Amino acid sequence: MGLQEIANALLLAGIYACVGMGFSLLYGVMNIVNLAHGAMVMVGAYISFWLFTLWGIDPFISIPASALLLFAIGYPMQAYLVNNVIRSDILRSLLVTYGVEMLLLGAVLVTWGSNYRAITPRYFGAGFQIGRVVIPYLRTGVVAVALAMAVGLNLFMSRTRIGMAIKATALNKEAAALVGINIRRIYAISSGLGCALAGAAGTLVAASYTISPSIEGPYLGNAFVIAVLGGLGNMMGAVAGGVVLALAETVGAVYFGMSFQRLIGFVIFLLVLILRPYGLMGRRFYAEI
Repeated sequence: MGLQEIANALLLAGIYACVGMGFSLLYGVMNIVNLAHGAMVMVGAYISFWLFTLWGIDPFISIPASALLLFAIGYPMQAYLVNNVIRSDILRSLLVTYGVEMLLLGAVLVTWGSNYRAITPRYFGAGFQIGRVVIPYLRTGVVAVALAMAVGLNLFMSRTRIGMAIKATALNKEAAALVGINIRRIYAISSGLGCALAGAAGTLVAASYTISPSIEGPYLGNAFVIAVLGGLGNMMGAVAGGVVLALAETVGAVYFGMSFQRLIGFVIFLLVLILRPYGLMGRRFYAEI
């Protein structure tokens, strides 16, 4: 595998990291598998497509709009739906999030149809060259946004009262409730943040690839793989998981053909589950240093 393929994999990792961070946050706090996560990525992609088509708004500028609108979906989804079934068996929360996924998918199909759509800003296809390696401007921006989101989220979780309340709830919700933390509100905020990250990831997907309603399934699978590879609940782990999955898929495509691209990633995923089930950057216990 040449330097160009490695560069392409690292640039792809930026999108994967953004996709995995929101999923990892929700599972790390509430132990919930959000089956609507892929649909949230899809909706974020279509929001940016719409803003670009109607008003020519650059996809990077539309990231806050996608994130805020998805927060406005994720917060009430948790507050008024998932919170009501979170104490029961996991199947009910899966069914609720699956229902939200179907609702969002249907809304996108009715609004935009099933045709492929694309965002083509002025700099689409442009880039710079280092030796023989071509680096697209757009993918470079995606990587920069992914790292900024990961660092920003880590700072939010460690430096703000809400972030520390989220971490305390993830560690021990009974103890957190005893010191006055509103667990249901923290769950809703965590869900809103996770969905906002999915919306931002959707914008980056729309800026890089053609989009259609069918993208929600593959990105849900990728989110689960990335979060587990990096360590569920670990934001920087999602970045590491995105890098591993992107490199694995690139190796599969180069040496075994496109049909093996996703297979290689899932083989690595299974090996991590067997050998290090808490992920590459995860911890066996919260107190582990």
